[in-house]
Amino acid sequence: ALSLSFNNLLTKKGRTLLTAFAGSIGIIGIGLIMSLSSGMQGYIDRVEQDTMTSYPVTIEDNTMDMSVLMSAMMDRDEQGEKRSYDGTVRSRAFADKLLDSIADTEKNNLTAFRKYLNSPGGQELKETASAIEYNYGITMHVYNKQAVGDKLVAVSPNGLMDELGMSDMISLRDQFMGGMSSAMPGSEVWMALPAESSLRDREYELLDGHWPENEDEVMLEVDDSGEISDFTLYSLGLMNQSELVENYKDLQAEKTEEITPGKPVAYTKDELLGMEFTLVPNSALYKKVGNIWVDESGDEAFVQEAVTNGRMLKITGIMKPRETSLGPVSTMGGVYYDRSLENWIRTEGKSSKIVKEQEAHQDVNVFTGRKFGDSAQLTAADLTPEQQMMLASLSQQELMDYMASYNDAANATYESNMARLGIFNDDTPTSIDLYADTFEDKEKIGDLIAEYNDLQQAEGNDANVISYNDAVGAMMSGVSDIINIISYVLMAFVSISLVVSSIMIGIITYISVLERVKEIGILRAMGASKRDVTNVFNAETFIIGLLSGLLGVGLTVLLNIPISMVIERMTGVAGIAQMPLNGAVILIGVELLLTMLAGLIPARMAARKDPVQALRSE
Repeated sequence: ALSLSFNNLLTKKGRTLLTAFAGSIGIIGIGLIMSLSSGMQGYIDRVEQDTMTSYPVTIEDNTMDMSVLMSAMMDRDEQGEKRSYDGTVRSRAFADKLLDSIADTEKNNLTAFRKYLNSPGGQELKETASAIEYNYGITMHVYNKQAVGDKLVAVSPNGLMDELGMSDMISLRDQFMGGMSSAMPGSEVWMALPAESSLRDREYELLDGHWPENEDEVMLEVDDSGEISDFTLYSLGLMNQSELVENYKDLQAEKTEEITPGKPVAYTKDELLGMEFTLVPNSALYKKVGNIWVDESGDEAFVQEAVTNGRMLKITGIMKPRETSLGPVSTMGGVYYDRSLENWIRTEGKSSKIVKEQEAHQDVNVFTGRKFGDSAQLTAADLTPEQQMMLASLSQQELMDYMASYNDAANATYESNMARLGIFNDDTPTSIDLYADTFEDKEKIGDLIAEYNDLQQAEGNDANVISYNDAVGAMMSGVSDIINIISYVLMAFVSISLVVSSIMIGIITYISVLERVKEIGILRAMGASKRDVTNVFNAETFIIGLLSGLLGVGLTVLLNIPISMVIERMTGVAGIAQMPLNGAVILIGVELLLTMLAGLIPARMAARKDPVQALRSE
């Protein structure tokens, strides 16, 4: 049957090829959609995998449920009846819901969770995560005493933001955005390298020098072009910070219409490698006045002396983010330190007088001289003569700052004071970052955290239940769903052409039956059964269907080449149109099935032909 049909089709090559091409149009349409969908999904998968390093699952000691916040912003009063406008404008509850959702933060017991991770029960979670980073919220006080402009520059916390008057805005943004603030470029240029070298090597590439080998060695980050943002250079003191501040003040005062760009600078690697910064222990920025300790970080002379006695840090390497890195600060640059530097701050702090005093009197706040929990405001009657003399020597603004600092400290706890002084407990992190290599592993981490929560609830430890937000994961998952929905809808429309082509193949097969009536009569006269005749025409539709499927897939693969080139030129993303192998096999199978179904009726009509009448036909 295949031989007879093949020989018959060879006698009508042109019509057979046109029929096969017409039947392949639907396959080409679906194939192109499938190629773009598959390539896009592959790109999304690569982005998802790359962002696993930059955007891990982060569990903070205090977490605000962003879904509750969004619900409050979009919610309608479900208690009231739906009304149409009747000329009366009414109020709708919103502010209370919004503020309640912002204030409703979840307290996570990270001490218990860290203990669980290091126990046999948390082994699977620990193995699923490619890396686990523990953060302790240490604020480092770093200065550049050799800054451009002969001015002591506060590198960390970033003194440029205070000079520009933007520190409060950044703080408010971070508080409101919660977990999403980590996805936005921040103001700090002094950051920590990953504690695990495998994670560090996957995220960054060494360009010059070497990785930190000691706690006093730091890295400078640049981009692929070896450039670093001028904001970072201003913040590090490598460009004249005072000029930028003066330009900004002129802009605010409407003395100029735009900020004058700073003069571009260039540093050789020899100039950068060995460049020094000074780290001042947190505890060294406080001076005892009477029976309380006062923050002197605003006293320039005091800070100058503290910097003189500080720890020298030097740049020993230049690095750049790898191409797969999508970190939020990868285009800004900055200085990255080794985590061992945090341990040095803790060690130095423990030997300081202020820390020893706080440890010796754990119920008394060293910054107020009162017991913790006593939130009464400071009054003149509470001051000793020495304190009153000290305060009398201050300017009005300095006195207001002192009073504000004192009253802020009144709400502190023993733990917050120790953290302020750079003292932390390894078992009590402020946040835990769980990294994953694949999106599936990230989802599994979420499932394992849910299992941990179920276990804690079953044991009656509701306080140990973990709450976290994975905004980036939800966003990437949503993008995948959108791509799939669009692909399915387009495929449904293009599938109409498959039905049309199948009907056409059925008509072509019927015409073939009419053309081969005499051949049918000869076959029947030679002893062929009705089934044999049916098989002959089924074989013909099989060959046409197979040829259509192969032609459609082949043309799709060829068309993917220029499509990918155009998309790469427009977006910079290479190889976006890729026909998946299993998709090609499925499309060929679908085309075969449809053509075989379309040829069944003509084939049966041919089998029912009377042999005698068939032989008589011309």
